[in-house]
Amino acid sequence: MARTRSNAALYEKLNFNFIHDIAPVASISREASVMVVHPSFPAKSVPEFITYAKANPGKINMASAGNGSGPHMTGELFKMMAGVDMTHVPYRGGSPALTDLLAGQVHVYFGTLTGLIEYIRAGSLRPLAVTTAMRSEAFLRTSRP
Repeated sequence: MARTRSNAALYEKLNFNFIHDIAPVASISREASVMVVHPSFPAKSVPEFITYAKANPGKINMASAGNGSGPHMTGELFKMMAGVDMTHVPYRGGSPALTDLLAGQVHVYFGTLTGLIEYIRAGSLRPLAVTTAMRSEAFLRTSRP
């Protein structure tokens, strides 16, 4: 359903009207996203990230799993809410995006907690935020360097 909703924003012409032709049936899954940066990135919190991004417009590379993917939409929403300009770098899936993030080729990624938690625990990525109202239990058990 999320992909269908994003289609209306991504494509000028669709063969259907999202509001009138699509009806939700059930929620299949719900998972928190986490905003992670490479450990060398200077910001250690979301306010620091926003300050840095505003001082360096367009210079932060935001990786995604491709145009219209969950990480892309989450990143775009963050950009809009924070009023920052980041360069979107779409990949052909989350794995290549994560590979370049781990190598320091891109700066920030919005991915699923389950897909990133082990990198966070190992200190290979630094989490800045989760997309939930409350702090994730996974981070309460995660020690960060």
